[in-house]
Amino acid sequence: MAPESPADPPAVRTKLFQAAALANAFKDSEALGVYQEVLKINSQHYLALWQAAVLSVKIGSRYSDETRKSAYFDAARQYADRALALRPEGGESNYAVALALFNQATLYKAGARLEAFREIRSHVYLATEHRPDLAEAWQLLGRWQYRLAHYNVLERLYSKLLLGGVPEGGDSREAMDDLEKALTLAPRSLPMHYDLARMYKYQGRRRRAIATLEAAQRIAPITSEDLVILRLCSKLLPPLLRADARRQRQRARLGEKLKPPVQALPENTPTSLAPTPADSASKKP
Repeated sequence: MAPESPADPPAVRTKLFQAAALANAFKDSEALGVYQEVLKINSQHYLALWQAAVLSVKIGSRYSDETRKSAYFDAARQYADRALALRPEGGESNYAVALALFNQATLYKAGARLEAFREIRSHVYLATEHRPDLAEAWQLLGRWQYRLAHYNVLERLYSKLLLGGVPEGGDSREAMDDLEKALTLAPRSLPMHYDLARMYKYQGRRRRAIATLEAAQRIAPITSEDLVILRLCSKLLPPLLRADARRQRQRARLGEKLKPPVQALPENTPTSLAPTPADSASKKP
C-alpha cells in the first residue's frame, strides 16, 4: 500500500512502505511496530491508525489467553477511535471500529455483547458503503448479519426491553450475499470460504456448501491460520458429501430425477453458484 499523502515526509513514507511490506509478508507484529513508529512521528496519521487497529485485532485473535486478547482488542479500539475522529465517514476507520467491536464482544458478558453488536451496525454499513472494494468489510458485515439473524429468545427479549429492539439488518440471505461479495473480491481467502460454507450448511444449501469447500481445497495455505482453516474445511466436507449421496440414493428409489454431480466452483469465480445482487453495495445504515 502506498503512503496516503505526498505530504508525508520521506522518513514516514519509507516506514509506510516498510510496514506494508511486512504486513504483506504476514509479519503482523513487525508491521504493527512500524506503524507505531509512524504514530510517534505523527499521532494523527490516518493510514497508520486504522492499519494498527486491524493488525492489533489479528494479533490478539491468535492468543487463547483472554487477558492478552483483551489488551490487543482494547488497543485496536483506541487506534480505530482515533482514526474515526479524523474521518468519521471513512470506510477504513469505520471498518476498523466495527472489527474491534466485533472481537471485543466475544469477551463480553451477554448484555455488553448485545450492546456492542448494536453499536457495530452503523460502522459496518458505512465501511461497505465507502469502501465497497474492501473484502474484509463485506465479510464482517455478513458475519454480523448472520449473528443477528440467529439471536436466541433471551437475546431478542433483552434487546427489546433494554436496547430498543434488535438492530435492523439481521438476515441470513443478506449475510450470505455479503460473504459472496467478499469472496468475489478475495477469491483465495480460506476464511471467507469457510464462513460462507458454514452459512450454506446451516441454511440447508448443502450443494453450495460442498462446492465452496471443494474450491477451498484447491487453495494453498500461506499462513498457519490458513492451514487451520483448510483443515476445518476438510473436516466439514465429508459429512456433506455423505448426506448428498444419501439424498441422491433416496431420489433414485423414489424415481425422482437425480441432480448432476456437484461441480466445484471455478477457482477465479467462487460465487458462480450464487450471483451477488448488483445493488448490494448500495445498502444504507
